[in-house]
Amino acid sequence: MKIQCRGMLFDLDGVLVDSTPAVARVWTIWANKHGFVPDEVVRQAHGRPSLTTIRELLPDADHATENSEVERGEIEDVEGVIPLPGALEVLQALPQNRWAIATSCTRKLAEVRIRAAGLPVPKHLITSNDVQHGKPDPEPYIKAAKILGLAPADCVVVEDAPAGIRAGKAAGARVLALRTTAPDSELTQSGADWIVNDLASLRLDSSNHQAELELIVTHP
Repeated sequence: MKIQCRGMLFDLDGVLVDSTPAVARVWTIWANKHGFVPDEVVRQAHGRPSLTTIRELLPDADHATENSEVERGEIEDVEGVIPLPGALEVLQALPQNRWAIATSCTRKLAEVRIRAAGLPVPKHLITSNDVQHGKPDPEPYIKAAKILGLAPADCVVVEDAPAGIRAGKAAGARVLALRTTAPDSELTQSGADWIVNDLASLRLDSSNHQAELELIVTHP
């Protein structure tokens, strides 16, 4: 199967970087502190800005303070943060001006995880610091496409979380979903156009030197 596009927009956690153990540790500490069920909080927090989760669970709290505590924990805990299969190869094969990362992390946290995983630092990075509305709102992917000089419809979004898939689709992009986090049923229900295991299932056709990128899905 071949997919043609002019740009690629990547989520970070669960797509390029496996930070699951670190995220779970930090949110478990936070959940226990406030009397929530850790597994439910970890699931709710995935793919969305941490501030959104905190506001929903603690509507009357000092949200800025709580969010700073979570972010500090995530920045300090990079044990086990590694690149996901195929991530390094795909990013190295893409021209720098044809891809961007749009993540629900803060810029500081995103940069820490990218470095910890040994991935190339992106030329174009959209974080929670750059948007008013996080995923599933389309704003992160609209802005990511814009900094590439492209329309979202010309881009393929690569996502693992239902909230991110919905954000990509609402922006007007096509979405390639990875099976790194959620079951196929949730990925399909969220609107994914294609589903593959991970980025190791994808390679760039280096023989295509046109304006279009040609992505080859080797094993869905």
